[in-house]
Amino acid sequence: MPMFRIQNYLNGQLVAPASGQYLPNIEPATGQVYGEIPDSGPVDVAAAVAAAEAALPAWRARPAEERGRLLEKIADLIDANLERLAQAESRDNGKPLALARVMDIPRAASNFRFFGTAAPHFATEAHVQEGLALNYTVRHPVGVVGCISPWNLPLYLFTWKIAPALAVGCCVVAKPSEITPATAFLLSALCIEAGLPAGVLNIIHGTGPGCGQALVEHPGIKAISFTGGTATGRHLAATAAPLFKKLSLELGGKNPNLVFADCDLAAAVRTSIRSSFANQGQICLCGSRLFVERPIYEQFKTEFLRQLADQTVGDPLDAATKQGALASEAHLHKVLAYIKLAHDEGGTLLAGGHRATVPGRCADGYFLEPTVFEGLPYDCRTNQEEIFGPVVTLTPFDTEAEVLHMANSTEYGLSATIWTQNLTRAHRLSQALHSGVVWVNTWLHRDLRTPFGGMKNSGVGREGGLEALRFFTEAQNVCISLTGG
Repeated sequence: MPMFRIQNYLNGQLVAPASGQYLPNIEPATGQVYGEIPDSGPVDVAAAVAAAEAALPAWRARPAEERGRLLEKIADLIDANLERLAQAESRDNGKPLALARVMDIPRAASNFRFFGTAAPHFATEAHVQEGLALNYTVRHPVGVVGCISPWNLPLYLFTWKIAPALAVGCCVVAKPSEITPATAFLLSALCIEAGLPAGVLNIIHGTGPGCGQALVEHPGIKAISFTGGTATGRHLAATAAPLFKKLSLELGGKNPNLVFADCDLAAAVRTSIRSSFANQGQICLCGSRLFVERPIYEQFKTEFLRQLADQTVGDPLDAATKQGALASEAHLHKVLAYIKLAHDEGGTLLAGGHRATVPGRCADGYFLEPTVFEGLPYDCRTNQEEIFGPVVTLTPFDTEAEVLHMANSTEYGLSATIWTQNLTRAHRLSQALHSGVVWVNTWLHRDLRTPFGGMKNSGVGREGGLEALRFFTEAQNVCISLTGG
C-alpha cells in the first residue's frame, strides 16, 4: 500500500511544507508507519497568516447567510463522505471504526451545520436612554484566529473550533494534532470542493514546538482557541497573554461519577461503563473516579466488572471491538506508569492492568486492558492526576458531604455525573460541584446551544452556542445622542 502523504492547506491549495521535510504518521493499532505528515515551521505559519489576512476583508464583508450556506455545504460533504472519514479516523487514532461512524464524523458535520445556521441569527443588543441617547452593540469578527485541536477526537474537536470562527467572519489558521492529522487533511479537500474562498481556512500540520509555538506567537493571530492538556495550556497562556490575544482554553479533567443508592442501578452501571471507557478513556469528559454509596457498592462493583468483561479489546476495524488502541506508544507507556503508581499507592486491582495483545495485523499495536482499582485514598496521585486512559477507581462513600468533598478535591473541574432519583439532591449537588458541566442520570448528552468548558485548571472561557460566537468577535458600543449635544 502506498504511503499516505498529507499536505498543508494553504491559501486554498494543498501544498508541501516549506522545508520539504515530513514526519512519520503511525497507525496505533499496528504500531507501523503508514504515512507522512508535514514538518511545518514558522515559514509555513507566516504564509498561512498572510493568506488569511488577505482573505479577511472579503470574508468578513460577506453576508452571514452566505457564510452560513458555505458551512452547511461542508457539513453535507462530511455526511456524504462519512465512511471514508470514519475509516481514516479509526486508522489514525486507533479508535473502533464503529465509534468513529456514530460519534466523531456525524458530530463534525453537526458542528458546521449548527454554526452555519446560527450565523445569520447572531443578534446584538440596543439600549435606549429615554430622550437622551440610543446605544447599540456591534460585534465585529476579531480577525485572523488560531485553532489548535487535540488527538483524541480529531475531526470532532477540530470543527468545533473552526466552524464558529468562520461563521462570524473570522479567517482561521488551524493546527491539528500531529498524532492524528488524517481527517483534517481530508477536510481540506472537502473545503476546496465546497468552494470555500482561498485563505479563509488554512490548515498547517506539524509539531507543537515546530509550528504550534509559531502560531501562538505570530502578531497577526488575534485569538487562540486551544483544546489539550493543562500543562500545554499553561505554557500557551504564558506566551499569548503578554501579547494580549484572546484565549479560550479547554483543558484536562479528572471527572467524578457520584452514584447514590436510589439510582436506577442498571442505567448507572451501563452508562458508567461507557463514560469510563469510551474511546479507550481518551475523552476529557470520561468519568475516571466512581464514587458509589456504600449500601449498593458491592452490587454496583459486581455488575460493573461483569459488564466490563464484554468490553472486547481488538482490531478497531472489527465490528465486535469495543476497545481499540491508545493513540500513541508514548501515551500507552504513560498510562502503564499510572497503573504501576496505583499499585504502589496500595490499590487493589479488580480488572485489567496489563498491555493487551491482539493477534494478526495488530500484534504490535498500542492496546491496553480496561483497568479498575479500588482501595485507593481519594487524595492519592492516581485519584488526583489526569491519566486520560482506560483506568478508573471505585470508592465507597457514606454521606453527601463526604462525596462532595472527594469529588471537588482535584485541581480540575471539567465535568461530573450524578446518579440519583432524588430531584432535590440532584439540583443541590449539581450546583455544589466545581464542574463546568454536570450530567444527571446521563453522560455526554450535548446540546450545541449550551456553554461548554471547565472550572479551575480545566480551562478558561466557554465554547459552544453564543459563547463561541462571542469569543470570536469584539463588541463595540455605539452611542447616538438624541438631544444633538
